[in-house]
Amino acid sequence: MTLSPDEILKQLQQRQFAPVYFLQGEEPYYIDQVADLLEKHVLPEHEKGFNQVVMYGKDTDVAGILNQAKRFPMMAERSVVIVKEAQAVADLENEKTWPFLEAYLRNPLQSTVLVFCYKHKTLDARKKLGKLLAGDKKEPAPAGTVLMTSKKLYDNQVAPWLSNYVRSKNQQITPQATAMLAEYIGGELGRLTNEVDKMLINLLPGHSIDEDLVQRMVGISKEYNIFELQSALVRRDVLKANRILLYFEANPKNNPLIPNLTLLFNYFSRLLVLHQLPGSPAEADWLKMGLRFPIQRQDYQVGLKVFDFHRTRDIVHLIRRADAQSKGIDSGSMTDGEILRELIWLIIHPVPLHAVVGQ
Repeated sequence: MTLSPDEILKQLQQRQFAPVYFLQGEEPYYIDQVADLLEKHVLPEHEKGFNQVVMYGKDTDVAGILNQAKRFPMMAERSVVIVKEAQAVADLENEKTWPFLEAYLRNPLQSTVLVFCYKHKTLDARKKLGKLLAGDKKEPAPAGTVLMTSKKLYDNQVAPWLSNYVRSKNQQITPQATAMLAEYIGGELGRLTNEVDKMLINLLPGHSIDEDLVQRMVGISKEYNIFELQSALVRRDVLKANRILLYFEANPKNNPLIPNLTLLFNYFSRLLVLHQLPGSPAEADWLKMGLRFPIQRQDYQVGLKVFDFHRTRDIVHLIRRADAQSKGIDSGSMTDGEILRELIWLIIHPVPLHAVVGQ
């Protein structure tokens, strides 16, 4: 059967265990969360030595996994077999091993909890294993197997997810801090929760996670960061933009080029979408782009007036060009600092795109 991460976590908290879990998807956060809960809480500590096995995909094969899964527990109710990095099991979808894997999945040992952690991708639904686990009306999935697919969050889902996560810890986070974390870190849930957890440890009683705490704990300079650079570009503040560029060049480890290009690309891509709306952005338009709070929308409202549609489109191309340069394409001996400096100069000074590309 197919279950969501929340449904599985609820069952595990009630100590309801299935014989087989196949955890897959591009977002590893929930795969790790479910696997860790199973590893830590199915068996009491004194039973783990004989009855819990953790295997790694690159070091095992289907036969090895099934041999462990078919073992009866020793002086315990259950045994646990966890296959981490299961996407690296070379013969997982091999025709020769398929009959044995299918036979086990259709009739698993009820005293074993077998867990596959298949990270960063999903099974091909056209192949036998993918079809079996997904099931259909003609041939339902094996009754003892739970399939979970962990998808990456869309941009507009990150801020609400973050707010709910902080609330689940019985704490509060300000809209400004939520917007900054969602924009700066994005949908990498593992990194996002690690940063939030660090802040919660350092949070004073009765206080909320705010913008100052985020800047201090995540390592974002209060004055010299990509958000301030974006604001300076939108407001044509050349002096401020140059001060921030100098700071970036002097502190390259804290201000790597690629994440900064990504944030600039996100801004101008959204601006391009807003330009193509038939009228002024409605509330639904803002929410669709993940811009829940008025403070997030200010730079976009100014940007719509400063950069027209054609100029915005050209800037998106310039950011793509800078990204290619960062990977060594048509960059010569330019440093990351020089690539960013040239990009910012081209954004501030509207040179025709064909003149730049033709250089």
